[in-house]
Amino acid sequence: MLVGPAMTTSATLVDGNAVARRVRDEVQSRVALLAERDVVPGLAIVLVGSHAPSEIYVKKKLEACKKVGIRATVHRFDPDVTAPVLYGRIAMLNADPRVHGILVQLPLPAHLDSKATIDRVDPEKDVDGLHPLNIGRLQTGRAGFVPCTPLGVMRILGEHHVAVRGKHAVVLGRSAIVGRPMSWLLLRAHATVTTCHRHTTDTAAFARTADILVSAVGIPGLVRGDWVKPGAVVIDVGINRLADGRVVGDCEADEVARVASLMTPVPKGVGPMTVAMLLSNVTLAAERGVLAG
Repeated sequence: MLVGPAMTTSATLVDGNAVARRVRDEVQSRVALLAERDVVPGLAIVLVGSHAPSEIYVKKKLEACKKVGIRATVHRFDPDVTAPVLYGRIAMLNADPRVHGILVQLPLPAHLDSKATIDRVDPEKDVDGLHPLNIGRLQTGRAGFVPCTPLGVMRILGEHHVAVRGKHAVVLGRSAIVGRPMSWLLLRAHATVTTCHRHTTDTAAFARTADILVSAVGIPGLVRGDWVKPGAVVIDVGINRLADGRVVGDCEADEVARVASLMTPVPKGVGPMTVAMLLSNVTLAAERGVLAG
């Protein structure tokens, strides 16, 4: 059990770094098998402007790709790039056989439509799982690319032998990147799922009924100890930077840890899994390319 020195807890804290390492080791083995066929998985990252957090995220992705043998390139554009120019580059990447995955780093500047931009990515290279075709595949239980963060949450649940079938899962948040795909994945795993959002009346009452509680809202300290059913599994996806520089999740961690049986800390919980699952998705795209070829 990993417990901070100031925390009195009954919950087991997930070591997201350890789970992510296991995923990266698996990816490295898969990349080695592709190398025997002279295939190197390739990721193209489209980055518009100089948004500081995006620069940090892209740097982490590049470093992670290098460690496992994925060839990653960054396609940078000035913040005032026009949509036709951006779409033209995406079309070139779609047609490039050396590029197996394309990631549009969000957010984009206000003059660019994020949805329209993502729609331009070939669904077979959409390793973020945000193209409408991949969203539809996820909803209908077909094979496609799944957004990396909820995919990482499912891997965490599996690694810790959390029984999902027949359980009541409550997801706080309905974003296209985390909340909605998280709900669909839990449904696909045969949980009974409730999704709460800003218009939900008495979110706390729903949260208290959850065997598995996932918070992806982005409000520090939203989930208190009295929101949690004793023995529940709590997955904190929130990443919030406070004025003093600390990074915290959506949960009041000390309180929740006294009630939950298993929970993810912030940082070092779900966060490391997002990049690890991106590596897995890029490798999967290359593997599918081999099979299709």
